[in-house]
Amino acid sequence: MGENQTVVVEFILLGFCLGPRIQMLLFGLFSLFFVFTLLGNGLILGLISLDSRLHTPMYFFLSHLAIVDIAYACNTVPQMLVNLLNPDKPISFAGCLTQTFLFLTFAHTECLLLVVMSYDRYVAICHPLRYSAVVSWGVCVTLVLTSWACGSLLALVHVVLILRLPFCGPLEINHFFCEILSVLKLACADTGLNQVVIFAACVFILVGPLCLVLVSYSRILFAVLRIQSGEGRRKAFSTCSSHLCVVGLFFGSAIVMYMAPKSRHPEEQQKILSLFYSLFNPLLNPLIYSLRNAEVKGALRRVLHKEGHSQLE
Repeated sequence: MGENQTVVVEFILLGFCLGPRIQMLLFGLFSLFFVFTLLGNGLILGLISLDSRLHTPMYFFLSHLAIVDIAYACNTVPQMLVNLLNPDKPISFAGCLTQTFLFLTFAHTECLLLVVMSYDRYVAICHPLRYSAVVSWGVCVTLVLTSWACGSLLALVHVVLILRLPFCGPLEINHFFCEILSVLKLACADTGLNQVVIFAACVFILVGPLCLVLVSYSRILFAVLRIQSGEGRRKAFSTCSSHLCVVGLFFGSAIVMYMAPKSRHPEEQQKILSLFYSLFNPLLNPLIYSLRNAEVKGALRRVLHKEGHSQLE
């Protein structure tokens, strides 16, 4: 690196290269999605905390999934909305790497939480008599803390590897947030080690967990088919199908983005796929759980009935 190399202090996020009218339309649409994301996941957290019937391991894991979804949205969407109004507004180098670190932390943590939730459903359906002993509260807390810790440490490894790279310019990130692949494209040095670590992380955090989820649900499927009661079979399918919808949305978009062959327009493809992480998945998750889960709908009815009863008094 030459002696006259300047120190990078900020980046420009190009966002969506569209006309002003379309950008204003997207600003309104994404703002609405963002509000619904916060309200939906906030509602899930509120119901779980207020209704004692939801104080179970399954909903303990679900509450952490809702926290991750809220954090996802708050980490990337506000910056995207600012860029839609003011495309030339820069983001500091430290702010950009912080955003990258948080995004990776939440992504890794959600992968591990989905595995933990599949394990919880496997024990509940395949070994119901041992459920309270196997999935104790101590085990639940340990699994959640391990998911957060592993997600944070793996994200820290990626950020440390980025910090060793020089950035010479142009300092324009062709994305609506500091996504790691887009940031690496601006480095004026060999990023081979970074790419190897990203691939290894994908195998560890995407392929491995997905295989565990599929194994769990294949065992669950065989167990459900052996259930004699039609009502019990319906309830088991309802609970597990909600989880499978979330797993399909999350892992599908992640694998296409980081492991599938790149198309002719990889930047535009990455932006669209990143919207699934930042906005669409966090928006859909509470809808999937609330619309397909009788216990959550029952908790909502009880809370509304209690509020209405207190107002009448």
